[in-house]
Amino acid sequence: MKRFRSAGQAQRFLSVHDQVGNLFRHPANTNAAGCRKSRAQAFMTWAEVAGVAAGF
Repeated sequence: MKRFRSAGQAQRFLSVHDQVGNLFRHPANTNAAGCRKSRAQAFMTWAEVAGVAAGF
């Protein structure tokens, strides 16, 4: 909580950060190809949610 002005501000940030972060985390037992596939899927999902064109 070092840089947050209040506990409420920290909670609002962390609640959103946790939901987005879960998209991009992958299990530790995946290989490189599985990681790339998972990351590509996460970016496509994020593009849908954010309403932007996926340009990668």
